[in-house]
Amino acid sequence: MTGPHDTVQPQDTELERLVGWVDRRTGAASILRGAMRKIFPDHWTFLIGEIALFAFVILVATGTFLTFFYTPDGRTVTYAGEYTTLRGAEVSAAYDSVMRLSFEVQAGLLMRQVHHWAALVFLGAIAVHLARIFFTGAFRRPRELNWLIGLGLLTLALGEGITGYSLPDDLLSGTGLRIINAVVLSVPLAGPWLASLLFGGEFPTPEILTRLFVFHVMLLPALLIGGILTHLGLVWLQQHTQYRGGRAREDNVVGLAFWPGQVFRSTGLFFLVAAVIVLVAGLIQINPVWLYGPYQPYVATVPAQPDWYVGWLEGALRISFPIEPTILGVTIPGPFLWGVLIPAVLVLALVVWPFAEARLTGDHAEHHLLDPPWQTPIRTATGAAGVALFLALTLAGGNDVLAVVLDVPVERLTTAFRILVPTAPIVTWLIVYRLARERRDRGTADRGPASVLLVRSESGGFVERE
Repeated sequence: MTGPHDTVQPQDTELERLVGWVDRRTGAASILRGAMRKIFPDHWTFLIGEIALFAFVILVATGTFLTFFYTPDGRTVTYAGEYTTLRGAEVSAAYDSVMRLSFEVQAGLLMRQVHHWAALVFLGAIAVHLARIFFTGAFRRPRELNWLIGLGLLTLALGEGITGYSLPDDLLSGTGLRIINAVVLSVPLAGPWLASLLFGGEFPTPEILTRLFVFHVMLLPALLIGGILTHLGLVWLQQHTQYRGGRAREDNVVGLAFWPGQVFRSTGLFFLVAAVIVLVAGLIQINPVWLYGPYQPYVATVPAQPDWYVGWLEGALRISFPIEPTILGVTIPGPFLWGVLIPAVLVLALVVWPFAEARLTGDHAEHHLLDPPWQTPIRTATGAAGVALFLALTLAGGNDVLAVVLDVPVERLTTAFRILVPTAPIVTWLIVYRLARERRDRGTADRGPASVLLVRSESGGFVERE
């Protein structure tokens, strides 16, 4: 039976009847209409965050495929696969499964490479997206919480990349794990306990891969999905930021409606991102574990280069000075100082920046219009200095490769990077600050006469108004 308000016209389709029934009980139609009319700014820089989202979708899809064939087991087996060079060698079950995935599973190698390249794009897009937010001041009130969530997503993505990079149990990833183990062991007082908890005993142990697998396919993805949904929810609820100019004001948003403009544009961008990643993965080889061979504790790879997003951490370790201060009777090991403490300080600086800037400038108002970078010379110079520090440390992480390419002793390059790493950010800050301030002052001077408007009064005369 139907109620008095459930009458349906004979010409209505079954779908229309179902939609009408749901709408009368939930009011979903009005909510959906409002969502369809939501405006998104029409500027290419706002698509960088979407690229990160689409790369994550590709990671989930390809990662699901890879889990069907990967074995997270460190026990020793004899390799008897298609790669004849290693046939008969003693390898871990995990390495054996990656070799079979690469050479015997249809499209297995392509899926591995798509997954790896998508991870690089995912982290790169997050980093560029955060840089855009920082340089334009999009982290100001009311978006401080979303800034913190973005930093958390970057940290989780780094953990996801490191754990996934280590799963093949090849010589290169095993060397990286040994470095991580040394850094964890260097934590004052709690280091040995943390290393035993994380790695399952004294390195290396068969439990390492199982624990990394749980982190990589369960814990970190769940946290990432929750963080992404929260981040997108806040973006949807809050008014979008937009660049100054044209009809843009603090109380409006100029751009495309969610339907159909933004949906079609985002759909096209997704297929474009997927196509580019698959094309690159099909043409450019990455992480050829069969060339590195299985991990052996007594063998090290030279040159050994991690993925770009952790190169700066390795660079900090490679140029570290032999300094181990003692505080309250506790010696601070060098790996902890350069591999944990200094990176933690840099991350903490990003966490507190929105609140410190608001306090120092006295600006606690809401902002929906973005700043041109030259309008805030101190912020822009600080961000540029951070980029310079990242690049210098990344280059330092490849000092062995550079030594071979440039035919220079690695010790000499290490000394050069010990000078470059602290000086590059300082020089960059001074140069960028000077350029941004001159650009801002020149723009202010040029706007002098134009900053006064002539407004016609009710009596017919004209008055000047700023």
